[in-house]
Amino acid sequence: MVSEIKVVLFGLGPLGLAIGKGMLNKTGMKIVGVVDIAEALVGKDLGDVFKLDKRLGVKVTNDAKRLLMKTKPDIAVIATKSSVKAILPVLTLCAKMRVDVISTCEELSYPYYRYPAVSKQIDRLAKKNGVTILGTGINPGYLMDALPITLTGACIKVEKITVTRMMDSSKRRVPFQKKIGTGLTPEQFRQMIDDKIITGHVGLAESIAMIAGALGWKLERIEESPPEPFIATEEIVTSYTTVKPGCATGLKSVAHGIKDGKPAILLEFYAHADVKEEYDAISIEGVPNINQKIIGGVHGDTGTVAVMLNMIPKVLNASPGLVTMKDLPLPSVLNEDARVYLSKK
Repeated sequence: MVSEIKVVLFGLGPLGLAIGKGMLNKTGMKIVGVVDIAEALVGKDLGDVFKLDKRLGVKVTNDAKRLLMKTKPDIAVIATKSSVKAILPVLTLCAKMRVDVISTCEELSYPYYRYPAVSKQIDRLAKKNGVTILGTGINPGYLMDALPITLTGACIKVEKITVTRMMDSSKRRVPFQKKIGTGLTPEQFRQMIDDKIITGHVGLAESIAMIAGALGWKLERIEESPPEPFIATEEIVTSYTTVKPGCATGLKSVAHGIKDGKPAILLEFYAHADVKEEYDAISIEGVPNINQKIIGGVHGDTGTVAVMLNMIPKVLNASPGLVTMKDLPLPSVLNEDARVYLSKK
């Protein structure tokens, strides 16, 4: 069996920490380096950062190139920004250092939609250096694109796909609650939308483009509605703040993929602190009709950690290039030693 899968982790925000801790429990994977730009973290042992009762012998650095040269990892896990342009320098560095990449960057889940030229550039660089690059997560990456794509496999014909994600944001990490405007007045919410501080759910358009690509649909356009706030009618206490009546509890983001003049793909994302029932639902109008509902929904952070870890062997097995979830084998859990799932030696 090959030696442990060597991983370098970029980013020690809430998701990066969760992914790193999850990796410690996966046999066959080893974190050999960590990169973060926060001065307070640089030089710290990862065991201290994870608040473990032991040192791990891996110190945080802000010198990515030197770390990659020293550790020669098999794959880099990038959990930093949502924008392709923001992580492009890191993608370029990893590709030139011949290191595969898996990232939580939402735009990278299907970058051909927003950045066709940049995507081709990334793809060429990846192929030139023999590496594979994937953007994924629970959403985009799984619940609102890969999963509905998979469900259409039981259909003879598909006319329309609707995906609804209903999330109780009061249970989520504080940065997420801030990002959706929890506790803001309607005026503050609108101003932060105008200032692009609140962007709604990043990745709906990418998910629509991925579904359309998998189904061979040529969409006329993708329409994203501006995020709308949910307004509290009574006081609501969350782990982040106390929402007063008349203030925002969260938001709604909706996007449509238009085909033949009408919506063929509809994605609805609801995240607020007054959700009465959490669920993830997929409705496919076709032959036959398919309706799936995940009662209780899938926890976003836990799901993202799972998808990231579970896809690492599939990225390592894949042919070089910029890939999306529709291009790779079906996601599946790593129940055994991660090395068991490797096909390339």
